[in-house]
Amino acid sequence: MRGSAEPKLLLASASPRRSQLLQQAGFQFTVQSTDADERVLAGEDAVALAVRLARLKAEAASASAGVVVLGADTVVAAPNGELLGKPVDAQDAARMLRLLSGNCHQVVTGVCVRSADATAGRVEVAASLTSVFVQTLSDGEIARYVAGGEPMGKAGAYAIQGRAARWIRAIQGDYSNVVGLPLALACDMLAGFGILPE
Repeated sequence: MRGSAEPKLLLASASPRRSQLLQQAGFQFTVQSTDADERVLAGEDAVALAVRLARLKAEAASASAGVVVLGADTVVAAPNGELLGKPVDAQDAARMLRLLSGNCHQVVTGVCVRSADATAGRVEVAASLTSVFVQTLSDGEIARYVAGGEPMGKAGAYAIQGRAARWIRAIQGDYSNVVGLPLALACDMLAGFGILPE
């Protein structure tokens, strides 16, 4: 662990994928699960929604002075314009996968970094966008994937780092963004707060 004089990082997310990405990049951090009302506001696009939710999650974290908080939220923009969060049940997951089948969709992750220092506290937000091309899926493929449980808890009802990887024809943009945290962007933002990997 870093010395007490060094800034400390708090990840305001229970997502194991975000934790794995930060660990992979060499960061030391603690985790605190935070929640936000994920309903879409009128007129809100994918970037605005992802950034707003990332900020809400970061601001909901309880942190002491000297701690830097990282919040993130991922939204999938389906080809029909619908913004897809996490599926509410298996039927919803199958519906989302049918929307993505045979099409290109966008994955947007909003990132928020804030200082918990009340006197010098500052907040920075940004977003990363990646285009993902999915092959055409049969009803049977969708049903088997949903039955396996992997879509639950994932924006757009799929995990690119999981079994759904076999359906991804191409991506344009940051792969780690689709997993749940755009690492290059997050590292740059954290460096501005004095948080560096080991």
